[in-house]
Amino acid sequence: MFYEIEIKDYVRVDPSFFKLDVKEAIKKELEKTYANHISPELGFVISIHKILEIGEGIIIPGDGAAYYDTSFSLLAFKPDLQELFFGRISEITSFGAFMNLGPIDGMIHISQTMDDFVSFSKGNVLTGRNSKRSLRKGDLCLARIIAVSYKDPLDPKIGITMRQPGLGKLEWLEQEKKKVKLPATEKKEKSTEAKVKEKKK
Repeated sequence: MFYEIEIKDYVRVDPSFFKLDVKEAIKKELEKTYANHISPELGFVISIHKILEIGEGIIIPGDGAAYYDTSFSLLAFKPDLQELFFGRISEITSFGAFMNLGPIDGMIHISQTMDDFVSFSKGNVLTGRNSKRSLRKGDLCLARIIAVSYKDPLDPKIGITMRQPGLGKLEWLEQEKKKVKLPATEKKEKSTEAKVKEKKK
């Protein structure tokens, strides 16, 4: 999910930015600090959204920079467990598929692509043995996040599944809708209603 996160911190403004307006200088320093920032607390930082408040600057002896007590907000993507996502398949591999979630791709292990035995073909297609369903690059899908790991901050991992009911390639979900039939009791009620209407005529 995408969040706006408010943070309060002392921002160090390098002397090279002193010629700029204070707000602009602080924003540039924050952009440098949070560029490509990834952490369990903030998720994936996308941009500095707003500078909310700037206190008076202070100078620390031995450091030519100025420090400002600053409140600001970030736009960040923080994936939550069990969250549902629409996304396009960005890559097919022999061990599964990758789906684009925005700032990062989530991985769908081959066993989680569909409720079937799945095989990989040289044409970069995953195919179900019994269902004959196929998954290709560019397919639009609905998936659920089942694992998030920040163990390596430079290479975070998001695991997703499409094996649960109501998930998968949108084309498959449309096919499932068409297969849904009325329960026998509902059918009987509807046929009785139709006969009553005929008698009234």
